[in-house]
Amino acid sequence: MNEPLLATERVYIGLGSNLADPAEQLRCALKTIAQLPDCQLSGVSSFYISDSLLPGQPRFTNAVAAIDTALPPLTLLDALQAIELDQGRERHERWGPRTLDLDILLFGDRLIDEPRLKVPHYHMQARPFVLYPLAELAPGLTLADGRPLNRLLDECPFTGLERLPAEA
Repeated sequence: MNEPLLATERVYIGLGSNLADPAEQLRCALKTIAQLPDCQLSGVSSFYISDSLLPGQPRFTNAVAAIDTALPPLTLLDALQAIELDQGRERHERWGPRTLDLDILLFGDRLIDEPRLKVPHYHMQARPFVLYPLAELAPGLTLADGRPLNRLLDECPFTGLERLPAEA
């Protein structure tokens, strides 16, 4: 990990993959995220298996990472999208199969509404594969828009998820 950073914000990143050894895709992405300039990897949730949002696709492997960063939001987004491309991401259909998906879920206490970036991430409140890993890292979290994570968990059952055991 890098040296401690000044003037950082805690950012939560959702990771997902359902192609080309998904768990290895997530591990590789986490190593690369840990090496980003002005970023420090602060934590990683367990890995979870979840059903795809579209029928007929392989199941996804998901996790959430916490980083502390001094990067501006769109600079971080560009870096994450470069990691996706380096790991073979192709964008053919929304919610389609992918080698890697990296989403900025929360960026400090910011509410962001840019054409390329919405924070808190849209629809995260309805996605157990985001909320449950996030709760591992920040159980008492309140989102920047005032919604407590615990309330979101109460409204989003642990359905279709399988928590993978930690690797030895």
